[in-house]
Amino acid sequence: MSTVLETPARAVRPAHPPRPWAAVFALARFEARELRMTVGFLGITVLYVAVTVWQATQRQGDYPVLQDVDRSTQAMPVLVALAVMLGVNRAVLRSHRRDTDRHFDVLVVEPWRRTVAHVLSAVPAVLLTAVCVIAQFTWAALKPGAVGHGSPAELAVGPLTVLLFGVFGVLLARLVRSLFAAPLVLLLLIFGLLFVGNPYGTNWTNWLGPMVTETGSTPFPSDLLDRPAAWHALYLVGLVLFLAVLAVLVSGGRTAVVKAALAGSLALALVGGVGQSGGTPAGTTPARERASTTPEKVWSCIEHGKSSYCAFPEWTGRTADWAAVVDRVQNLAGGRAGGERLTVQQRLEARYGLQTDTTLSPSTEPGHVTVGTDWGGNRVPEFAVAVASVLVAGDEKTASLVCDARIVTIMWLALGGDSDPMSALSDVRIDDSVSGSAILLSPTETFSMSAEQTRIVANLLKKPRYSVAGKVKAHWTELTSPKTSTARVAELLGVPAASKTADVAEADADSCEEEG
Repeated sequence: MSTVLETPARAVRPAHPPRPWAAVFALARFEARELRMTVGFLGITVLYVAVTVWQATQRQGDYPVLQDVDRSTQAMPVLVALAVMLGVNRAVLRSHRRDTDRHFDVLVVEPWRRTVAHVLSAVPAVLLTAVCVIAQFTWAALKPGAVGHGSPAELAVGPLTVLLFGVFGVLLARLVRSLFAAPLVLLLLIFGLLFVGNPYGTNWTNWLGPMVTETGSTPFPSDLLDRPAAWHALYLVGLVLFLAVLAVLVSGGRTAVVKAALAGSLALALVGGVGQSGGTPAGTTPARERASTTPEKVWSCIEHGKSSYCAFPEWTGRTADWAAVVDRVQNLAGGRAGGERLTVQQRLEARYGLQTDTTLSPSTEPGHVTVGTDWGGNRVPEFAVAVASVLVAGDEKTASLVCDARIVTIMWLALGGDSDPMSALSDVRIDDSVSGSAILLSPTETFSMSAEQTRIVANLLKKPRYSVAGKVKAHWTELTSPKTSTARVAELLGVPAASKTADVAEADADSCEEEG
């Protein structure tokens, strides 16, 4: 009887063993390329880049405040985020739409790994957003007139928002296998961002949204902001991880590691959420009070020429720009005003928060001139008006009550040395006009200018500067007297007599103090 010996079969080792993670990355690259080629994403990206370039070259001007610039980078990425959400959602549903889900069963990439690939496909869009944010901030920071300090946490909000919406698009596709779900959710998100979670509010619930710009008209020193930017960035990171891991979990990746990651990311989001809901820190309110009521305790004072310039520490670099305006105005003044020592003081009202637009009260100290934390554009001629008004009236409080012929002297001193005086005249008038009566803007309170005073000033600004400067200095005492009539000022400065209609306006202007 023969015995047959059976040799045990050896397992055949495949020539190319499965590499699931290599396939995941390959799929992520493919989906990222497909996302970049969608019409919606391309259009939004072109718009985003165009707006970023416009903001960097026009809106920020030559004197950006960096702690405001970092927050200004957060709004536009929301549009990119919405485009990414729709694109990624559509990509995840592609196999369901085309009825090719069953073909994936023969591949080495399980459903949960495909979910990871779709999440990773949003990363290039996130990197593009990060590049635009960094470029926008760097462009502003490199300008010679830039002041302040940016926050890395604030700059991270834009890219994190794009990633958050991309991950949410993947999760939505895994939960609701309908192509119409994402557009409906998109409308709900837009409604929520605009009306429910107002990004410009200060309530703690506003911080549950992706961004809270909280921008006011007056820049604050960076140490007075105290926004929970770091906590908010941590909250967004935790939320991104939680949604991504949840998408993997519902796709079949129900391992112990995935469940632990889900719990950890939720804890991270909760820690960030609690941290950002703490409100204004206890030490910020006294600091804002001190900066508003006793700013001399935090000022740094620098001498330029014969005048002193006191500014918050981050703004000391701008004192030279202020000094140039002061020198320009004083060179046109006569009498003692041409050599008077002025004290320029930077002031702001910080007690009521970032979004409050308040008017500074005029100073009663002789020779003291107020300047704000904003600079460039209209703020330059407005500051020149403040300097001229103090040279003529003695102090800001008295100047704010002037409505007689001294307005003509003030306005010519302020604008006569400007490179484009007629444009500057338009800039300091609230209605941007160069004729008729108007309200004049200054760093403190506004004051009025009659139609006849406007006619005389406009006439003077069209003349060569040297032809007017000699007359101003020769008749300085009479031009700065509250008893001098508008007609007499026009005569002293060589301006043609007014028409009968203008005479009525002149009489009204000259009698303003008596009626008051």
